Amino acid sequence: MFTFVSGNLALDFAGTVKARATTFDDLLTTAADLDEWLLAADLLDTAPHCDAATLDLAVRLREAAYRLASATVHREPFADVDREIVNELASRDLPRLTLRSDATITRHGGPDAALAAIARSAIEMLGGPERGLIKECGRDECTRLYLDTSRGKSRRWCDMTICGNRAKSAAFRARRTD
Repeated sequence: MFTFVSGNLALDFAGTVKARATTFDDLLTTAADLDEWLLAADLLDTAPHCDAATLDLAVRLREAAYRLASATVHREPFADVDREIVNELASRDLPRLTLRSDATITRHGGPDAALAAIARSAIEMLGGPERGLIKECGRDECTRLYLDTSRGKSRRWCDMTICGNRAKSAAFRARRTD
């Protein structure tokens, strides 16, 4: 259900909305969806049992992170309200990590800790060297943002197996029609 192809936790979180410009397919419509995403992202080891207020806060963070990253791509200034949301959530405690005897890690904490990790990921990306690597998927229907860490910085799609394939197939069909 969830994909993690953006190269950054905050961008993957923003990617829980597909096709923002058209269908706005939101994958986080319930608190249980948020629980599932936080587990899938390996932020926590047990479901934090989010409630409606936490979901609302998470959606506000997701949209702020998306708008800040999009502003970066389009070389626009950050909106103060978006910066404030991200900064406020980033100031909270992170999940607690424990190293177990078998060299595995356990992650403990509530939903606020998980949201703090997402917000900090956004800040580190937007204020650090990764800022210049943020791109938007080249497929018209897709609005996903990702970090282009390819060797020549020539990556065009958020995910080659989905958007890349669809774009190449459409181009092939168009050439065959002509």
